[in-house]
Amino acid sequence: MQELVVISGKGGTGKTSVTASFAALAAGRAVLADCDVDAADLHLVLTPQTVERHDFKSGREAVIRPNDCTGCGLCADLCRFGAPRYLKRPFGKAIYEIDPIGCEGCGVCVRFCPSKAIDFPDRLCGEWMLSETRCGPMVHARLHAAAENSGKLVATVRSEARRVAGAKDLPLIITDGPPGIGCPVIASVTGASKVLAVTEPTVSGEHDLERVLQLARHFE
Repeated sequence: MQELVVISGKGGTGKTSVTASFAALAAGRAVLADCDVDAADLHLVLTPQTVERHDFKSGREAVIRPNDCTGCGLCADLCRFGAPRYLKRPFGKAIYEIDPIGCEGCGVCVRFCPSKAIDFPDRLCGEWMLSETRCGPMVHARLHAAAENSGKLVATVRSEARRVAGAKDLPLIITDGPPGIGCPVIASVTGASKVLAVTEPTVSGEHDLERVLQLARHFE
């Protein structure tokens, strides 16, 4: 099984258009994977029909139970990220609530809350889908706004694409990778058979191309 990952040093170079063109040429002989989970757009070209949809959970977040909170404020004193917020209610005692954007999931407030009024559930960060397109099966995902761990979601998409390729006996995976050189790109190119870098004829395009090629060579 071969895996071709199409990447770019910067956004807007036509990476997704190139990936879609390869998908059309493969004519159903490949599994498609959209690993640009922060700004997925391959589905706009291929108009997939979703077959399966799965939640993606990563890390944890603190959630205060309003009925059990005494409003002591210890969580706000201990949190260095400023996630607990003072909530003044028109009726009843004032309590605290956790800003889900500000919470880093460290668990300090959970550990030291004297009333044990804080739950610590898994954080829902996004979702990944298995779909059918006119060019073959596609695995794609969407990360929620301000959610993290996009590299882990990319790894999930690639793993599922390999599973589908094996189950359908397809020899090729064509992956639309994310732009840049960060964690999602590293998660996309690690272990890939081939990497294709798409650029544009500008000074910034050439500069970013050199950076992403250096990254790709590191994982040869």
